[in-house]
Amino acid sequence: MPLTEPYDDNLPGEVSAGAMRHPGEDSPDTDREPDLRREPDPSRPDLTEPPAGEPEPTLPEPVRQRIVALTAAVLPVLPGDEVPVPLRRVAKFAPNRRARLGASVIAAQLAADPLFRQRITTRVLADAGDLGAAVIEGTAPAAADPVEVAALAYLARPRGWRDLIEASGAAVRAEADKAVVDELIREAEQRAGRAEHDRAVARVEADKLRDELARVREELGQLREESRQVARTLRETQARERKAGELLATERGRATRAAADADAELRRARARLADAEAAAGVARVSAKEARSVDDARLWLLLETIGQAAVGLRRELALDPVDQLPADFVADAFADRSAPTPAGAATRARDTDDPARLDQLLALPKAHLVVDGYNVTKRGFGEMSLEQQRKRLITGLGGIAAQTGDEVTVVFDGAERMHGLPPTPRGVRVLFSRKGETADELIRRLVRAEPAGRPVVVVSSDREVADGVRRHGAYPLGADSLLRRLARS
Repeated sequence: MPLTEPYDDNLPGEVSAGAMRHPGEDSPDTDREPDLRREPDPSRPDLTEPPAGEPEPTLPEPVRQRIVALTAAVLPVLPGDEVPVPLRRVAKFAPNRRARLGASVIAAQLAADPLFRQRITTRVLADAGDLGAAVIEGTAPAAADPVEVAALAYLARPRGWRDLIEASGAAVRAEADKAVVDELIREAEQRAGRAEHDRAVARVEADKLRDELARVREELGQLREESRQVARTLRETQARERKAGELLATERGRATRAAADADAELRRARARLADAEAAAGVARVSAKEARSVDDARLWLLLETIGQAAVGLRRELALDPVDQLPADFVADAFADRSAPTPAGAATRARDTDDPARLDQLLALPKAHLVVDGYNVTKRGFGEMSLEQQRKRLITGLGGIAAQTGDEVTVVFDGAERMHGLPPTPRGVRVLFSRKGETADELIRRLVRAEPAGRPVVVVSSDREVADGVRRHGAYPLGADSLLRRLARS
């Protein structure tokens, strides 16, 4: 490409100082360049400039860079007055920066200033030696670098220099084309190598795929055989399932018939149960009627005995006594157990009928013994113990006042309780000693009574009931007394 715009570098016989001024630069007399007129130097090359108006030749990029590099190398060795003003600052740059940063200014100055170019050419040719002399003569050695030859021809501009530049450009282009061709050949060889490698890899992969295909075919054969076996097993399973379904239907029919038979049997059993319940009801009614007859007989017997006792007492003229048998037990808590009179157990009757309490309390000189806490905890256990004792003692006082019978209530307690309400008339309140329970004290009271006296013991404790029954007392449940108290 051209270094700058086309120019006319035909020089007159004399070069004035004004002709060497940089365009746009002021030209006062003080800044005027020294007179550079001189005689032709026989040692300088005979420069042949192009005719006026002929453009600069188009330089290949390597040639242009080489021209700028040669000029940049010569700039520092030129005298200061021979360096154009625009290049004086560039001449001070470092060598590696001079050609790179001042390339455009150097190219413009070479194209516009023939005298500067001549000065550069003189030093460049001197450094080039034989190659420079050959370029001045218009010839170029065959072994010479075409870029170097074109750069020297551009600077020296001997006859035929354009042809040298053109030939150099052609050589540069040929080298570039050759480099491109070499690169293409190298790429083609690389592609061929890669293709060969890919073919080898493909062969290996093809072998692997053939082996894999053979293995897959073998597995496929096995899977087909397994599939046939599975299908055969499935058919057998389905046949067994059909048979099982048929058997299940048969069993369901049997189960349905069995359930119908069981329902019929259940209905018959329910009918028999209803008949049995009806018979039991009739038996209960009959037993109740029989028990009523027995109660009536017992009552008549008791009345007879009572009247006989009254007559016997009147006949014997027994004096009244101040103490009763229970008083001796309450005072002494005798350690020896009284022997059980013969035939005492024959007078005990096992009954929980609440009406029996009134019947028994109506007997002459009956003695009512109450298991205190057994009755209170069953009837009003939500109260405190003190309130329970108070309520029971008060109720027993009412019974004693109504019947005139002897009433004894026994509580568990190692020591006598404090804070008791006043004891009603006819009611005796006892507390068991330490190491002794109320049950034992109740049995002691029963054993102290004479044979033939009606003793009624109120307790829901089965052990107490069994114990006093053996000594001839009448055990009643706590509910009978609670209902009697509620009625009062």
